[in-house]
Amino acid sequence: MKRKVWLIAGTIEGRKIADALAALQVDVYVSVATAYGASLYPENPYIHVLTKRMNFADMCAFLREVQPDLVLDSTHPYAVLVTETVQKACRETGFPYKRMLRPASEHPGCITVKDFGEAIEVLSGTEGPVFLTTGSKNLVDFTKLPGYAERITCRILPLRDSLDNALNLGYKPAQIICMQGPFAKDLNIAMFRRSGAKYIVSKDSGKTGGFDDKLEAAAEVGAKLILIDRNPETGEDLEQVLAELKEKFGA
Repeated sequence: MKRKVWLIAGTIEGRKIADALAALQVDVYVSVATAYGASLYPENPYIHVLTKRMNFADMCAFLREVQPDLVLDSTHPYAVLVTETVQKACRETGFPYKRMLRPASEHPGCITVKDFGEAIEVLSGTEGPVFLTTGSKNLVDFTKLPGYAERITCRILPLRDSLDNALNLGYKPAQIICMQGPFAKDLNIAMFRRSGAKYIVSKDSGKTGGFDDKLEAAAEVGAKLILIDRNPETGEDLEQVLAELKEKFGA
């Protein structure tokens, strides 16, 4: 009888989990949101990559069709809606759910805000260049910041849609950096200095996602880091999840 796991991915940890399950000869159905995300997974007879954004009904239908032994959520800590929808679908269909969650980082000296609106409110009372490290999805929010086109340098994924979004919103080409992270401390320092950043906006992506290097780089250049806080959430870290998968499927 085939053993199956539905892995909702989107992080570095997701790729490691997929590799581990494939090594255990478990069929792993990996859900990613974009073709770029799909391209990060190797060709493997046990890894089946699904490039589709699913709503609640789609998830329930998929679960009933595939009948996985486990649903494993390894999405980014800020993908709140996806996590909530997956949990609801698992409750509805009765399939077991597990959350792989990056441990939060310590963030001394940061200005912590609850959301992007509060970050913009804080920045509205300041002067000086701003460096955004929160991706392209929320660029539209920062157009509410007075003088955003002059003040903001944004770092986004090297994807056509992301770049088009930034340009269409009025961000200047010279202040758009298209690169795939995570970024080492020295590279962050170089970028922050080049932009003259006085404020850096970030999410807590954890050590794996490069947050610690970003925090240290901000301190090195004398910039204040504005942190979009996480929603309270519980889960297990990568090492715990890998150990449990080995115990469950290793026999």
